[in-house]
Amino acid sequence: MHTFIKTSLTAALAVAGTGMVAAPATAQVAGIATSSPEATILQSQARINAYQQISQTYATQIQQIGTARQELQTLQQGLDTNNDRNVTQAEIDAQPAVWQQVEAKQAQIDQLSQPIVMAQYYVIEQLLGRYGEAQQQVIQQKNIQIMLAPEAFQYAADGANVTPDILNALNTLVPSVNTTPPAGYQPRRETVALHQSVQQLIIAAATQQARAQAAQGGQQPAPAQQQPTGR
Repeated sequence: MHTFIKTSLTAALAVAGTGMVAAPATAQVAGIATSSPEATILQSQARINAYQQISQTYATQIQQIGTARQELQTLQQGLDTNNDRNVTQAEIDAQPAVWQQVEAKQAQIDQLSQPIVMAQYYVIEQLLGRYGEAQQQVIQQKNIQIMLAPEAFQYAADGANVTPDILNALNTLVPSVNTTPPAGYQPRRETVALHQSVQQLIIAAATQQARAQAAQGGQQPAPAQQQPTGR
């Protein structure tokens, strides 16, 4: 099966420029705490500012990507003869020339997206490099004995989440980051994984925002879309 590629870099970057995750209470409970690196990096002021700068630097490419994706969607719809939103091998075999156009259009999108994604990787990596220091500051300040991921809890009082405290520490440690990767830069594996998680949070927020706007306007919300992750 070849599923439809539904992406929206423009929307993701637009929402990425805002801090849209609500901050929970900051007190820590009985030496046990939880925090979310993804939420911390997402809400980092340095990341927000850097993503805004990236969107400005690559404004032309982002516009070209949006146009290319519309063209790609049209081509995919032409392949999907039974309108089930999946392109089967039989449908591809029936229109090989159209499939070649799909592949060429996707290659164009990937090429246009690459410098944008690499810049985002570099931003994330700089923040990730100082995250442990920010976390350790909070652990010492609050005498935390155990730090768990949010999904490890079946229940936790609001005060157990120290993500806002780590965010404040990270904002102090890293007030700004560089958006231009050095020559030959290659992101670390953990950077790529964290970038993907942050992008998923951005897209989820964009989808929620679009649905809220559609509900206010009495319109049907657009389907959830995904940003390319630098494959």
